[in-house]
Amino acid sequence: MAGNSTQTDIGGETAFSDILWNNHLIGDFSSQSLPDQNHAIVPALHNFTYDVYFYSTNIAAAQALEFDINQFVDGKSYIWGHECRIARGNEWDIWDNQNQAWIPTNVACNPNNNAWNHVIIQVQRTDQNQLLFQSITLNGQKSFINHFENPTSTNWSGVTINYQQDGNRSQEAYSVWLDNLTFSYW
Repeated sequence: MAGNSTQTDIGGETAFSDILWNNHLIGDFSSQSLPDQNHAIVPALHNFTYDVYFYSTNIAAAQALEFDINQFVDGKSYIWGHECRIARGNEWDIWDNQNQAWIPTNVACNPNNNAWNHVIIQVQRTDQNQLLFQSITLNGQKSFINHFENPTSTNWSGVTINYQQDGNRSQEAYSVWLDNLTFSYW
């Protein structure tokens, strides 16, 4: 789109292998020069928006594409995992922190092949210290999830985002390009 997208490729011989891109935005190892050593930034954040465009010429080969927002604050780990599950039903799944398992949302995830797809994910850490999966928008179609989960424990403080690309049973090769990624927090 802008001429500087990131391309990720997957294939090989090991079924269900994946690629993980992780970016430490706030906290130790911050890519944004926000180490937050006094823990003044991270505890004040409650609302997050992950906004990205993605493109694939063989999207049917994907097991899933995952877009995650992670906050680690006051001894609690908040993992807002969102998986566009291509295999087995083209559906959005969200992450259950306590049980370490995916939960189907009954929201369709049908990205277009050979086209730019636009995904916007909105989440919140509530005042009661719960994860609120608010909404997922794919190509202009907004779906409200409004699902609550509980955090797990951690010793780290910070905010990270992830992108993960999962291979399928036969580890069929495919590429995905990401562009115009923005992440907002307040």
